[in-house]
Amino acid sequence: MRILVIEDNSDIAANIGDYLADRGHIVDFAGDGVTGLHLAVVEEFDAIVLDLNLPGIDGLELCRKLRQEARKQTPVLMLTARDQLEHKLAGFESGADDYMVKPFALQELEARLTVLSRRTRGPRSRVLRVADLEYNLDTLVVTRGGRLLQLNPTGLKLLQSLMEASPSVVTRRELEMRVWGEELPDSDSLRVHIHGLRAAIDKPFGKPLIHTRHGIGYSLVDPDAVPQPA
Repeated sequence: MRILVIEDNSDIAANIGDYLADRGHIVDFAGDGVTGLHLAVVEEFDAIVLDLNLPGIDGLELCRKLRQEARKQTPVLMLTARDQLEHKLAGFESGADDYMVKPFALQELEARLTVLSRRTRGPRSRVLRVADLEYNLDTLVVTRGGRLLQLNPTGLKLLQSLMEASPSVVTRRELEMRVWGEELPDSDSLRVHIHGLRAAIDKPFGKPLIHTRHGIGYSLVDPDAVPQPA
């Protein structure tokens, strides 16, 4: 598994990382909430170990942003020294999948992460499809009508967000969060990248898939499946 550990206690983070690495897992680290949220949004992990008390953004707020703004469903196991029921319920309400109270056994931590990762993988397809547009998330190959399209890394992230949400509208804030995290770009950056994405997947073809909701965001819609407003 590839696991992200978001923990500001360096000793605890090192113990978790050493144990999981020795068991053959790949471990990335973040020591604060802002960095952890950025990594969780822009990278792909099989599971996240999330401390509740973090500088910058606490674990509850980080998990809420991950689920509600970034729309990422990476399994989250929350760590905390708080063992009261209300604290556990708050963790689950924020979007956490599991909860462990410090101190904990590293063997149990690994076992729970393995279960979460397997449960989330399920039989999900790794190929996104909207109309004649396909995006293979494993190979990063994008085609439309069987024609291979060339997209840069930012374009791929934007495309994934739009295809996963299709036909719903994705707000500008959600797209910026997915690509740049908390370090927001210049106001025109998203518009420029959307223009480049349109040039790649819409301009060479007869039917546009990307639609603008002015003042809100963008959607990627099969024109034959959902009627578009004039």
